[in-house]
Amino acid sequence: MTRCLLVDDDPAIRTLLLDYLANFGFSTEAVGDGRGMRAALARQGFDVVLLDLMLPDEDGLSLCQWVRRDHGQLPVIVLTAQGDPMSRVLGLELGADDYLAKPFEPRELVARIKAVLRRGAAPPPQADAPQVRFEGWTFDRLRRELVSPDGTVVALSSAEFRLLEAFTAHAGKVLSRDRLLDLSRAPGVVVSDRSIDLAVSRLRGKLGEGQRDRPLIRTMRGEGYLFDVEVQR
Repeated sequence: MTRCLLVDDDPAIRTLLLDYLANFGFSTEAVGDGRGMRAALARQGFDVVLLDLMLPDEDGLSLCQWVRRDHGQLPVIVLTAQGDPMSRVLGLELGADDYLAKPFEPRELVARIKAVLRRGAAPPPQADAPQVRFEGWTFDRLRRELVSPDGTVVALSSAEFRLLEAFTAHAGKVLSRDRLLDLSRAPGVVVSDRSIDLAVSRLRGKLGEGQRDRPLIRTMRGEGYLFDVEVQR
């Protein structure tokens, strides 16, 4: 049975979703704030967290970051009235796996939960090794870790993680911005060419390109970007 943790300060929403999700075989615990969420996660394991961003005691985005940092691959679906594209991008970059703007149809939430769990259960394609190395760096796709040549673990946002996945899977090939959007876009979010440029800039910073003679990610004018390294799988 799928175990869901619902975090929402609206009692009516908690009651509605507890009853509705039970009809689809989900065992759901509902809490109204960040303190209750932390206590629930310390008490038992869950398969997915349904997290409202507007909570009375803690910011939902900070809680999303905490889940990603301390609870690894536990999926998080953000539920919020802040449905504008920038809020969606921010939530996903801070570690959310999906984003559902209020008001929403409960049946759509069920579909999103099932989709997130399918993605988490699906094995990686055979062509993609779980761990790759390049220029002294180690990128572990299962642990979502990037380790520098000196052994330092470098934190990656969800957007940076997906972008590095795309680059390492297509090393030595020029990727247009549209192609990078297709390869790295999270479900349920609308992004632009500009967001790719910003993510590339941040990823370059994480890779320490300002301290290198030769960039790992090259800008190919009028074409896109090239991950100009040899990747060992």
